[in-house]
Amino acid sequence: MPSTSTSPSAPTLPGDDPRDSAAHGVTAHGLGKQFGDLWALRDLDLAVPAGTILGLLGHNGAGKTTAIRILTTLSAPTEGSATVAGIDVVHDPAAVRRRIGVASQQATVDGLLNARKNLEMVGRLYHLPKAEARRRADALLERLDLVDASDKLVKTFSGGMRRRLDLAASIVANPPVLFLDEPTTGLDPRSRSDLWELLRDLVRDGTTIILTTQYLEEADRLADDIVLLDHGRSIAHGTPDELKARIGEDRVDVKVSNVAELETAASAVVPLSSGAPTFDRDLLTVTIPIKEGVRLMDVMRTLDAAGIDAIDLNRRQATLDDVFLSLTGDAPADDTPDASSTPGSTDPDPSLEEVPA
Repeated sequence: MPSTSTSPSAPTLPGDDPRDSAAHGVTAHGLGKQFGDLWALRDLDLAVPAGTILGLLGHNGAGKTTAIRILTTLSAPTEGSATVAGIDVVHDPAAVRRRIGVASQQATVDGLLNARKNLEMVGRLYHLPKAEARRRADALLERLDLVDASDKLVKTFSGGMRRRLDLAASIVANPPVLFLDEPTTGLDPRSRSDLWELLRDLVRDGTTIILTTQYLEEADRLADDIVLLDHGRSIAHGTPDELKARIGEDRVDVKVSNVAELETAASAVVPLSSGAPTFDRDLLTVTIPIKEGVRLMDVMRTLDAAGIDAIDLNRRQATLDDVFLSLTGDAPADDTPDASSTPGSTDPDPSLEEVPA
């Protein structure tokens, strides 16, 4: 797949001054969304400069998709305010929509059109001239390795191919702000890597990206800044390195032979630990933050003295996975509503009808 193409400048839209869009990214002040007596999102503050990537992380139901729906004008906030490309999302949603691209969790391309026609149609809806829409469609089909399938009906595509086409549709008009809700779900490692490179090119050209993802390595490699949500509230904010430094020392992964030994192993190394352990019961692994100066040999001897026959020990630096588990706990939050966070769910808020098309 070619990786040297560059993104042309975003088109001027009727009534727009592109200089206004370029000077702004995304902001939010005290943003909140309430469903009945429960808050899906509360007191969210964002300041995302143009030409950067913000990663929104959190368990399913943490508020990520609710935030995306508000910022893309699909849901009205209960409280607070937000701007996208310098435009208030409530006061002028139509202008916001002209300046954004969106790839949601489920692909939204038309299965009864072929790939090229899908992209040309989206380009025309953004008021691109016909020739420019065709040129952009061809460039993106090549960039996302869909040239061989460009004239096939999308209903015949695999899930990964549909996902790539949906991502192409979100950027066909080169919007100044791009919202990606778990964009690489269903992609193979090669396609994921190619998409990362495409996103870096877009950011170098000035695009602002809001990214939600379940792949923490993806956030670590792409995001300039990260906001971690839990139960609808922001609980941590900073660069990937700042968040990893926040939880401190190295980690030791201890793999044992059965689930019963996980707690025993964690208890045995408490004198060497600098914080609470985390557990992966599927992989039979306990991860222990260790104090400065502790050697791997010290951990091994401590476990041996406690009668724990560890299958494997691995010392490593902290990752965003460790940050996530340390700050949110082991179990996903499932008691906070997050609109459209699961396939087929809808936003029950009647205020959707009040947002002008």
